[in-house]
Amino acid sequence: MKTVLMVAEKPSLAQSIAKILSRGREDEPQRSLWPWSVGSMSSHKGLNGTCSVHEYSGTFAGQPVRFKMTSVCGHVMTLDFLGKYNKWDKVDPAELFSQAPTEKKEANPKLNMVKFLQVEGKGCDYIVLWLDCDKEGENICFEVLDAVLPFMNPAHGNEKTVFRARFSSITDTDICAAMARLGEPDHNEALSVDARQELDLRIGCAFTRFQTKYFQGKYGNLDSSLISFGPCQTPTLGFCVERHDKIQSFKPETYWVLQAKVNADKDRSLLLDWDRVRVFDREIAQMFLNMTKTEKEAQVEATSKKEKAKQRPLALNTVEMLRVASSSLGMGPQHAMQTAERLYTQGYISYPRTETTHYPENFDLKGPLRQQANHPYWADTVKQLLSEGINRPRKGHDAGDHPPITPMRSATEAELGFTEIMPWQSVPLEESLPTCQRGDSFAVGEMKMLEKQTSPPDYLTEAELITLMEKHGIGTDASIPVHINNICQRNYVVVESGRRLRPTNLGIVLVHGYYRIDAELVLPTIRSAVEKQLNLIAQGKADYRQVLGHTLDIFKRKFHYFVDSIAGMDELMEVSFSPLAATGKPLSRCGKCHRFMKYIQAKPSRLHCSHCDETYTLPQNGTIKLYKELRCPLDDFELVLWSSGSRGKSYPLCPYCSNHPPFRDMKKGMGCNECTHPTCQHSLGMLGIGQCVECENGVLVLDPTSGPKWKVACNKCNVVAHCFENAHRVRVSADTCSACEAALLGVDFNKTKSPLPGDQTQYTGCVFCDPVFQELVELKHAASCHPMHRCGPGGRQGRGRGRGRRPAGKPGARRPKDKMSALAAYFV
Repeated sequence: MKTVLMVAEKPSLAQSIAKILSRGREDEPQRSLWPWSVGSMSSHKGLNGTCSVHEYSGTFAGQPVRFKMTSVCGHVMTLDFLGKYNKWDKVDPAELFSQAPTEKKEANPKLNMVKFLQVEGKGCDYIVLWLDCDKEGENICFEVLDAVLPFMNPAHGNEKTVFRARFSSITDTDICAAMARLGEPDHNEALSVDARQELDLRIGCAFTRFQTKYFQGKYGNLDSSLISFGPCQTPTLGFCVERHDKIQSFKPETYWVLQAKVNADKDRSLLLDWDRVRVFDREIAQMFLNMTKTEKEAQVEATSKKEKAKQRPLALNTVEMLRVASSSLGMGPQHAMQTAERLYTQGYISYPRTETTHYPENFDLKGPLRQQANHPYWADTVKQLLSEGINRPRKGHDAGDHPPITPMRSATEAELGFTEIMPWQSVPLEESLPTCQRGDSFAVGEMKMLEKQTSPPDYLTEAELITLMEKHGIGTDASIPVHINNICQRNYVVVESGRRLRPTNLGIVLVHGYYRIDAELVLPTIRSAVEKQLNLIAQGKADYRQVLGHTLDIFKRKFHYFVDSIAGMDELMEVSFSPLAATGKPLSRCGKCHRFMKYIQAKPSRLHCSHCDETYTLPQNGTIKLYKELRCPLDDFELVLWSSGSRGKSYPLCPYCSNHPPFRDMKKGMGCNECTHPTCQHSLGMLGIGQCVECENGVLVLDPTSGPKWKVACNKCNVVAHCFENAHRVRVSADTCSACEAALLGVDFNKTKSPLPGDQTQYTGCVFCDPVFQELVELKHAASCHPMHRCGPGGRQGRGRGRGRRPAGKPGARRPKDKMSALAAYFV
């Protein structure tokens, strides 16, 4: 029997689609819809522990087959530079435009997705791709094929083995229709995504690396860990700063308004609007007031009636959904998109990424309405629509991708039955005017002149920004939320009440600097032109290599001009930010000049020696303090202590060693808990205990500063074990455990709170094997046992032998041979 492998974009989608396609036998009246299903579904987890595999029997291409439905988790691969080109300090950013080779790497190595796909694809005869039906989904199709095809059974002759399913919602009808009309993946659309990825990588990295290194090397209070540039991100920021500039340059003008109040009847008066609206000359306004204030009556010259109506909304596309979510629900674009994707995968709405606002003539409008017929809030309205008939929606734009976003299942909130269902969108009721006709008169109660001032525009709302991005072709319906989120995360704008985007000082200076050097770097025109070229690639009307080469050549020239002209932006920076030497507070001594270096807390936190003009980066997202004025034996720099909090991990580090690793097996950014110095009292070689029970390469290291609430922490992952809470002292012994060869710990307990029997206060043992210590260890942040552990009652099974510490005098860490140790059982 042949096997058909089917792959969806997310695990939840795979499960939903498999359930629909496999339940033909359970729903006999619908048997004709499921000609490919003849058996019930079984499910199991794949080797990566994340993606499930759903299997059932059926027919395919007129023959009996075994179906296997599984998924990926978004993109399988990501584009990155090779080798040294990923190291900022070793490569001129200009080389990234053409000389730096790129490669596809696994997007999330921890998921082991390529291996998983290879295992599931081995021996399969056909593959059906159920990836999301947009350009990104098309690109993922070919990532899956690259992994799977070499392991599938070879095709016989010209037999077709690769199929593409296209669908817009997770409903029985749509999924079965997609299965009945399988097509092929679109290579041109996938190429357009490849082109966008490479352009964004090369252009973004080159500009980002240069300006980040240049400005962070000069200024200490930028408060941004990355001064990034993006071909779409930067024009997005430009729109926000443009509105800011209009606000700042706005000069209010005084104007005057005449206001008349007339008595309609004994109990009511009316305020009349001036037909001229306003004047900017006070004397003219005074003249009109003088002309009218002596009048006792106001006469009606003409009457007219105007009926107000609100058009039905266009069908909902992605951009409009993001606008409404921001303006009406207060949801940021990225949050709104994530929520919409969850609703889609759960079957509540159709595919949420679409540019189309027009329903095709043959679209079944009554089908989605029937799904809402029993809704607790609008069931009556829906039933009335179904019985009386419905008007066709307004004609919008057909982008040729997916239908508009449509409710597919009844839920507590939806977008139907327009103003009756959503009364806040209806035309507000106005105060009724008294009945009058030409010639009628009313007594004038009051006539006065009001002085007012023109007001500036407000900061852009997210909804307004989304509109501008769509209008100028910046980003796609899927990427717009990402670009807005990026400028917020980079501290270029802050979101204020009403979802208004106020640029920060850094964002303003960057945009003004781009305008000063090369306005096209921030204006939307050049990116809009690039997007059009990418769309031509997707349509097969433009050559991928030519578009890539031409665009990179343009930006390479712009980059060189930007580098040569950086002084123009630097002049603006000097006005707004403080030099490194004038920033921060003295903390630890430099090992070269023995003067105090200054600790700069603004992101990225770092130490700066103004005398040596040297800057040393520090670990982020934690606190830094001096470490007992102890010095590194290699370079005489004072050590500092990094900590993530009282319940987290902490470790000392040498600023110089962390930036200039002294040993080959050390990488930049490492602390003393990863240093392989053979004799230093702070190093891994002296404080390491045994291999981490959670990750492959980590070592549990004693935190010598954590007493009296002692901790051992992994030097790679976030595992932290709290132990020996009432101990005066904990030290790593030179002796090793005879069972697992891990380092022993010597502990001196508080005499009044010692857990040891009798009057004992001192004890030396192995935390992996010793029953006394096992009761005193508590793990935090660990996710679970190693998958191979099967802890028995009480969690005391699963001990394994271990590899001990290396011979004295040689660098290295003490590691048990096997992670299947008793410690895992107690740490979870």
